[in-house]
Amino acid sequence: MNPTPFRIVFMGTPDFAVPSLQALLDHGETVLAVVTQPDRPKGRGRQLAAPPVKELALRHGLPVLQPEKIRTEAFRATMAGYAPDLMVVTAYGRILPGPLLRTPRLGTINVHGSLLPKYRGAAPIQWALINNEVETGVTIMRMDEGMDTGDILLPAALPIALDDTSATLAPKLADLGGQTLARALDLLRENKLTAIPQDNRLATLAPPLTKEQGRIDWTRPASVLSGLIRGLDPWPSASTALAGRRYKLFAPLVLAGQSNEQPGTLLRADALGLLLATGDGLLLIRSIQPEGGKRMAVSTFLPGHPLQAGAIFQ
Repeated sequence: MNPTPFRIVFMGTPDFAVPSLQALLDHGETVLAVVTQPDRPKGRGRQLAAPPVKELALRHGLPVLQPEKIRTEAFRATMAGYAPDLMVVTAYGRILPGPLLRTPRLGTINVHGSLLPKYRGAAPIQWALINNEVETGVTIMRMDEGMDTGDILLPAALPIALDDTSATLAPKLADLGGQTLARALDLLRENKLTAIPQDNRLATLAPPLTKEQGRIDWTRPASVLSGLIRGLDPWPSASTALAGRRYKLFAPLVLAGQSNEQPGTLLRADALGLLLATGDGLLLIRSIQPEGGKRMAVSTFLPGHPLQAGAIFQ
């Protein structure tokens, strides 16, 4: 057990937040309560499903609060009633008001999925991939009323693999977030955690994604399209059309070489994938999902859906 545990209220909702809560428990902190989003309909049956953070909290017997509204004096008073030293927030899903942030004795800290001040906002992992960054990370920051504008307390970097997607990168960053959170709390306990103001001149934004962003423009370079496809995998996915039918594309690989064919032209279709011309360079697509169908390897798709070289995706 931690000899001097912090009294903490944790706020988080999706899978990304689970390692942060687990880190608090493993580190011997006193988790007074867990605040998460209300259960939401999920899947084809639209059955109510609990957020992943709630599931973890209940397994550990922690009090769970799921308020519909947090910008109320009643909710702030509830939080104050726990007399926390600290609130820890990881991907809760709502902007927190100033009076709530200032309720704990030591304020509120956040686990953010980027190296701030880069990629402030709701989709930092996806935008790092879309922009073909070679490195990202997490930042433990002191929360203020802005959008990820608070002082930096402890950053931790992580290289991005060439085949990373948002689906593979998010768990890596979530785990790193939990580890970095534990280190930050130790430093805070020893009064060795230094707050560094963000340089707003270096700030970039990571706004929520839309389905429209997934429409592939084949006149763009292969490297740009690769980043887009990986960043939008699994949602909202990058897509293109052929003969009036839409296809979602996955697992891109940028290949050396050029083509004089129109961008979007299928140069080759075989077990290795679909080789396509772009505005600059060649792009190999190794996984595909036809409209209304399942995602599968191109090698599995082609026997039942033969494609001819010269076809033009749009």
